[in-house]
Amino acid sequence: MESVFREERGRLLASLVARFGDLDLAEEVTSEAVEAALVHWPVEGVPSRPGAWLLTTARRKAVDRLRRDRTYAARLAELQVEAERADPVPAADTAGELPDDRLQLFFTCAHPALAAEDRTALMLRCLAGLGTPEVARAFLVPVATMAQRIVRAKKKIREARIPFRVPGADELPERLPGVLQAVYSVFNEGYVASSGPELQRLDLAEEAIRLARILRRLMPAEREVAGLLALMLLVHARRDARTGPDGALVLLDDQDRGRWDRPMIEEGSALVVTALSGGAPGPYGVQAAIAALHDEASDVAGTDWPQIVALYEVLGALAPSPVVELNRAVAVAMRDGPAAGLALLDALADAPQLRGHHPYQAARGELLERLGRPAEALTAYGQSLELAGTEPEREQLRRRIARLSPGRDA
Repeated sequence: MESVFREERGRLLASLVARFGDLDLAEEVTSEAVEAALVHWPVEGVPSRPGAWLLTTARRKAVDRLRRDRTYAARLAELQVEAERADPVPAADTAGELPDDRLQLFFTCAHPALAAEDRTALMLRCLAGLGTPEVARAFLVPVATMAQRIVRAKKKIREARIPFRVPGADELPERLPGVLQAVYSVFNEGYVASSGPELQRLDLAEEAIRLARILRRLMPAEREVAGLLALMLLVHARRDARTGPDGALVLLDDQDRGRWDRPMIEEGSALVVTALSGGAPGPYGVQAAIAALHDEASDVAGTDWPQIVALYEVLGALAPSPVVELNRAVAVAMRDGPAAGLALLDALADAPQLRGHHPYQAARGELLERLGRPAEALTAYGQSLELAGTEPEREQLRRRIARLSPGRDA
């Protein structure tokens, strides 16, 4: 039953928001419907259309609540009239399958009127179905802080009367990147946790992929949606090889590529073709193409580094950032040698975005080590160690420091 609830919850919540125009009410009656299912289904069996059963139950509970609270009902009625004038929502057909209104909920959660961190938090709460404590853990903040953040985001939606709808064709290019960035932020926290004893949070990475699959089904013509899904699949395919039996970080050079998920790589590679076909490429499509080149290579030495450098140059034009330039510098080092890469990294030394970004100093340390400059490499590794968030990353840096300074207490 847990898998049914997980699959249906987002659709149920979205349908209720579309019907009643209030996120708080929708969340409350969704939870009540699930609680009712936990009572009835073990005795009566899971219905043939569980989503429709949940929706019928939740709508009845919502109507009961509105009847008890006339003021609340009047406010919701006003919001519903405004929403239907802007974008009429058809009534749900409870005799059939649950209508899929999740696309509207994606755009509501990622509305530009909301702060960036609030968008991602709300998406995790509403579309991924994570509890407030789980969302707080993903953001590394106290539960009370996250609860306030979610309440603030909902209040903003209510007071600004943000419409529950998919943007028009003229708005979509501006709005879709916010949705994709929120999903990708979830994935990144799963790929490398911000802190803690473990490198990866596979639950978050897999939830981001699930959300991207939903977006892909709902927006099949959007190539950047295909690009984002491709990127996450191609990166997540390496998950089992990224850590050793003891949880230690295993760098790309040392990974057992036989442990990479080949079906996932094949799926991601096919989506790269979709993402890069039919027009100018987008940032996620280009990043996915880079990931595909890594996954297709038999080893690091056999990787097509010239093509990766070229793709990073394209990405730098589409979405310029010091992090993109950092990655390009590493690729240049693999193509042209460590001195060429180090010169590019040193040119980025004053970029504010890299001051707290431990991979920057780790990359400098590696190139300095390859150039036979151990003292400078030690300094760079030490700075990276101070900034690293997870214990596997810190331990890997300690090993590098110990390798360069035998007998030193790292």
